[in-house]
Amino acid sequence: MTVGRQAVLRVHVRRIIASSALMTVSLSLTGTGWAQDGSTEEATQLQTVVIDGKSDRVVGPDRTIVAKDTATGTKTDTPVIDVPASVSVITQKELEARHVESLQQAVAYTSSVFTDEFGNDDRYDYIRIRGFDQTSLGTYRDGLAARIPAWFTASRLEPYGLQRVEVLKGSTSTLFGLNGPGGLVNAITKRPQDEKHGEIYTSYGDGTKEIGADFGGPIDADGVWSYRLTTLGKQGDQGWDYSNDDRLYIAPALTIKPQEGTSLTILTDYYKRDGTGARGLPAGANIDMGTFLGEPDFNRFNTEQVDIGYQFEHEFNENLTVRSNARYTHLTLDYAEVYGASPDPTADRTAFSVDGLSNRFAFDNQLQYDTGWDRVDSKTLVGVDYANDNTREEILFGTAGPIDINNPTYCGLSCINLGPYVNWRVKQQAVGVYAQEQLTFDDRWIATFGGRWDHVHTTADYLDSGTQDDDTASAFTKRAGLTYKFTPNLAVYANYSDSFQPLVAPSANGYAVSGSLKPQKGEQYEVGVKYKPDGFDGLFTAAYFDLTQTNVPTYVTPVIQQQIGKVGVRGIELEGKAAITENLNLTLAYSYWDAEIRENGIGGNVGNRPQRVPRHLASAWLDYTLPGEGQRGDLTVGGGVRYIGQSYGDDANTVSVGGYALVDAAVSYKVTKDVTLAVNATNLFDKKYLASSYYGTDFYGDRRKVVGTLKYSW
Repeated sequence: MTVGRQAVLRVHVRRIIASSALMTVSLSLTGTGWAQDGSTEEATQLQTVVIDGKSDRVVGPDRTIVAKDTATGTKTDTPVIDVPASVSVITQKELEARHVESLQQAVAYTSSVFTDEFGNDDRYDYIRIRGFDQTSLGTYRDGLAARIPAWFTASRLEPYGLQRVEVLKGSTSTLFGLNGPGGLVNAITKRPQDEKHGEIYTSYGDGTKEIGADFGGPIDADGVWSYRLTTLGKQGDQGWDYSNDDRLYIAPALTIKPQEGTSLTILTDYYKRDGTGARGLPAGANIDMGTFLGEPDFNRFNTEQVDIGYQFEHEFNENLTVRSNARYTHLTLDYAEVYGASPDPTADRTAFSVDGLSNRFAFDNQLQYDTGWDRVDSKTLVGVDYANDNTREEILFGTAGPIDINNPTYCGLSCINLGPYVNWRVKQQAVGVYAQEQLTFDDRWIATFGGRWDHVHTTADYLDSGTQDDDTASAFTKRAGLTYKFTPNLAVYANYSDSFQPLVAPSANGYAVSGSLKPQKGEQYEVGVKYKPDGFDGLFTAAYFDLTQTNVPTYVTPVIQQQIGKVGVRGIELEGKAAITENLNLTLAYSYWDAEIRENGIGGNVGNRPQRVPRHLASAWLDYTLPGEGQRGDLTVGGGVRYIGQSYGDDANTVSVGGYALVDAAVSYKVTKDVTLAVNATNLFDKKYLASSYYGTDFYGDRRKVVGTLKYSW
């Protein structure tokens, strides 16, 4: 009988999940006693079972561009208006409307986020939040850190594999561990849904030939099993000579829900990306923007990545819930670059290459207890997380032959001379134990406070010389916030929070670090207001913040870092997202950053603005859908503008980079109920602009890009 088979299936699934839960508890108790070597074989075996549940309510997909809840702000299912911090959410509807091609584009219309730091450099997702660089450790995926704390070996996220992006601003170490004071970006992976769905599309345009598919739904009639497969293939370029942007992304996912309140989601992906790397032009040179000054047969930035992870949740009863999230990542990097061309056609260029390999395992186990008494509701969260990183990089450094920047002739591999530079293996183990309490009084006062202890052990073995750096760091961070709701739709809040971020940088084999790099520590004070109107789906926020970070490193030459002491940023941010009607959407953002070097500046830089930190940021996006009539389908027209203010290319504030404004646009038409034709343009008016100027090199931004997409949905 079907019922009998289903009953047997449920028993087997429950046994599997019970075993997973027991393993989770064992990992929590043993802490760092296992995985001392971070071996691939052990980590892979631990990832054979994988998981998701009630958290579907706070990870999307969302009906409009306005998200009501967040799991990032508190690691619990909490309305955005109740969180005593600034949280921005970019829903899948917004990601699709703007046809984003990178995580940077996804958050480009978010307040207090700067993403154009190095122009069209396609190596990493460069993101600065509230004036602080969050590129190294500020990118998360499904609540776990996505960046590896090495020098070069890291990769970007594929935006087509995401269904939501959340930005938590301010110090986040109390919940998420090692990070700076600016905040973090948490990208939410697409996962199985309860209803059958699917799409297939093809895109063609400037530097893009692309095809992709995303489909899934329940496997059995009872909805115990569901699946999703997301895949993408792309051949493209970056809009300049000899550049590449080729991608292959395959992401199968499976969810098991054997009973109400229990779920296990397995998230896997394979991502191969072939790019060209950084591209800068000699400062002040008047040459064609498409000119390539590296070596076509040498320059490359190729990554290949495999992820296996799970999200598990089980509700023991209406009060007690356990969650466990984990992910294993295997990443390889093949990076080679010739750079540093000079106006002098007889001057040699610089060349280097990186052969990188990294394995990472991380988990986050949580126990949540909800209760209440009299007119008080309590939500208690305790957790332990652990990360084990093992990275090997062999870096060669040398010279390449000269080039005439006005009439480039490439010399090929024969003119490149490389020698040993840094050959190291970096191992880092980090464990954190945290607790948080959320108390709600009379549905008006919401007190949120928590604390966390982190312990980090990092070793760097220099394989050529036999020397070793060995560093251990620990810190206790805390967070306290208070929200008062005048009405269910109007809230004010205040918070204080800490941050803690150890640094990893080579100090042997020819790489110079001016003094030892101590862990960075930061603190933040913030007040704000949030308003959610009754008449339409929207959220409007305003915040004032004061952030300080100590032991901030800066490059005093292109390869030498020194910690400059203390940097502070005071600022305000305004943001609004509104689905004013079913057909009209609006996004607004403005940020003001008053940043300065406050202590121990280099060469008299105290009081100066830190490099690559603009004072003003602003953006707006509006789209309107004209409903179809008769044989005519829906027509949607949208457009946006992004403004990035003036910044400096150095801490001495001698190199000024002017502000600029860029216009984006989108048009889509429903050819039939299931077929949509869309055209998206970034930098619509093809503005030539300087994004940053860094030690004699100018980094220009992306030129105009127009892409057409034909999509069939079911």
